[in-house]
Amino acid sequence: MKNKSKELQVAIKAALEAGKILEKYFETEILKEFKEDTSIVTLADKESEEIIKKIIFNAFPTHSILGEETGMNGDKSDYVWHVDPIDGTRNFANAIPLFAVSIALVHKNNVIIGVVYNPASRSLFYAEKGKGTYFNDKRIFASKDDKDHAIVTISPGKLDIEKQLFLELGRYLPKVIRSTRNLGCTAVELAYIACGGLEANIQLGWSYTYDFAAGVLLVEEAGGKITKLDGSLWKFPEHHFIASNGVFHDLLVEEVKRQKIKLGIK
Repeated sequence: MKNKSKELQVAIKAALEAGKILEKYFETEILKEFKEDTSIVTLADKESEEIIKKIIFNAFPTHSILGEETGMNGDKSDYVWHVDPIDGTRNFANAIPLFAVSIALVHKNNVIIGVVYNPASRSLFYAEKGKGTYFNDKRIFASKDDKDHAIVTISPGKLDIEKQLFLELGRYLPKVIRSTRNLGCTAVELAYIACGGLEANIQLGWSYTYDFAAGVLLVEEAGGKITKLDGSLWKFPEHHFIASNGVFHDLLVEEVKRQKIKLGIK
């Protein structure tokens, strides 16, 4: 992308610097800690978030940063950076190369900058509102594949009923689309939709804003589509949604509705 804004340049710089830290620790015997919600945190998460915060605050000292590991930081501002120092920490900690640094800038609940970087594959995805999505500096677009050639990922929710819905969708979706997956990294899944590697992702509620804020902008700017699970208008920071290439989006909405009715979910 030509003429990147200062905000995008800073986000890319922060993601790349954090990526160097993840490279240093990846495939090593790194200490794992478990949070109250059973998710994992490592030394790499903490160091990655600190370097990201340092770079952002040096450039934008009056902005706020919501980080996975340290919560809300900085002054109260209309500009809030949503930072996941390692999305897919469980993959990272088990030497599975599906993880990413995810950084987004949100202004009054509108995502205006999104950067996702996987240092294991040196894959840098970025987008700026109204300027398209790029992969390693090349403009990218969502695929045009239909349901018969599609790969759809399903991300489980936290509640038992959401987990049931995840299992039911995993059982029945392959009857109407080509293939399903769960990659364990929302940021990467959304980035793959933007570049045509996947056709859709169904988010059932587990993720936090810092997991998906950057990714949803990548999808939207690549020509994809995002709605709530029932097909209605999606707005940030709603964390139940369907993101897709738009080709068979309505079919996914109908299948989610069908399984929710079967399970008695409103």
